[in-house]
Amino acid sequence: VQLVESGGGVVQSGGSLRLSCAAATSGFTRKQFHMAWSRQASGKEREIVAANSWSGETTYYADLVKGRFNVSRDDAENTMYLQMNNLEPEDTALYSCAPDLSSSAIDYICGREFDDLPDFAPWGPGAQVTVSS
Repeated sequence: VQLVESGGGVVQSGGSLRLSCAAATSGFTRKQFHMAWSRQASGKEREIVAANSWSGETTYYADLVKGRFNVSRDDAENTMYLQMNNLEPEDTALYSCAPDLSSSAIDYICGREFDDLPDFAPWGPGAQVTVSS
């Protein structure tokens, strides 16, 4: 599975961006997988900022982005989005998306949500978001 992110760019503090995550090749049905967005700032470790269960009923947001970021999806387009509002310079990072390939299949068949964050991988190449002050 190879996912590709788009929609990154340079914005001023307080601005908004919407990132998209789509499969680079056919055969991946987004709605059957738990999905996540992460970011990695220069010199820092990757951190998951948002996650969405296969059904869309369970959503996770990191405290730093809660109330500002919103994850959504378009099943018809097989695409996941990250709407980022009120951006701050501290949000500057490379943003990537990934599926959970380890537990999504069983959860989807059994109709289960996730409690703890699954092991999301592989991460896409990312979209750079730069927020200027």
